[in-house]
Amino acid sequence: MNALEEINLKGFVDEYIDPTLDLFEEIEKLKKEKNAVILAHYYQDPDIQDIADYIGDSLGLSQQAAKTDANIIVFAGVHFMAETAKILSPDKKVLLPDVKAGCSLSDSCPPHLFRKFKEKYPDHLVITYVNCTAELKALSDIVCTSSNAVQIVESLPKDQKIIFGPDRNLGAYVMKKTGRDMVLWNGACMVHEIFSQEKITKLKERHPNAKFIAHPECEDAILKMADYIGSTTGLLNYTIKDSATEFIVATETGIIHQMEKENPGKTFIPAPPNNSCACNDCPHMKRNTLEKLYLCLKNELPEVDVPREIIEKARLPIERMLDISAKLGL
Repeated sequence: MNALEEINLKGFVDEYIDPTLDLFEEIEKLKKEKNAVILAHYYQDPDIQDIADYIGDSLGLSQQAAKTDANIIVFAGVHFMAETAKILSPDKKVLLPDVKAGCSLSDSCPPHLFRKFKEKYPDHLVITYVNCTAELKALSDIVCTSSNAVQIVESLPKDQKIIFGPDRNLGAYVMKKTGRDMVLWNGACMVHEIFSQEKITKLKERHPNAKFIAHPECEDAILKMADYIGSTTGLLNYTIKDSATEFIVATETGIIHQMEKENPGKTFIPAPPNNSCACNDCPHMKRNTLEKLYLCLKNELPEVDVPREIIEKARLPIERMLDISAKLGL
């Protein structure tokens, strides 16, 4: 157990909160008092999304926070997202409501094992999906997002050999879209791997007019069924622009809150998981609560820090991605 986990378990999460407190009001007061900005990923509970200054995907949120004059960034998301915020805002204090909010995808690619994997392919360029640790970013040549991964790969010479990690499903999707042969790290997101092809087929039969939309972290069999494949932001935008009034959504259920807010009158149905005990909620994302966010801001703990040498190395592949994206007009 590291020091931050010890702090988190010593009472900052379990500290007594007066039940008569209006947490929305108290968080707003603390935010002004401490010059803090609150970021919420789309997969957070609705209450957290509604109190946030910015809502979005992980990298976009970190970029938004870097542009502000805030002294404190509260990242309601998971650990690697808070690390990314620290990489882009090294002089700001970055807080995470629950330091144990990890990520199955990020955890599936331990940096020390990836380093050995990388050594097997010395002539390969390393592209890593932004959903990974700061240390893994530091081992990379270029970082990508789910919305620009295809374009990033296509921008490279056709004879350039590539390692792609940590998500094998996103990597397979990029290979299919680009026709490139890449070496894939065998990692995945637990939420995006639980969808049932059989149950989705039956659901589509019951809702023949519904559009089926999916995140590219899903398995290929699920993606083959989709009317649209895109990043979380891409899925949201699709529901706004498309004329359909029903959507079956294959990603974490938190995004449905924003879909419903942006599309009054439209219906959103979570894609069914492969067994009755599973659900489409990320247990790591859902560790964050409004109460923990309040205590986090009040106590300015737990704080997420990244060593300066890792920040410097991890920033480079992000900057390369941003440079490529700018040249491509993304």
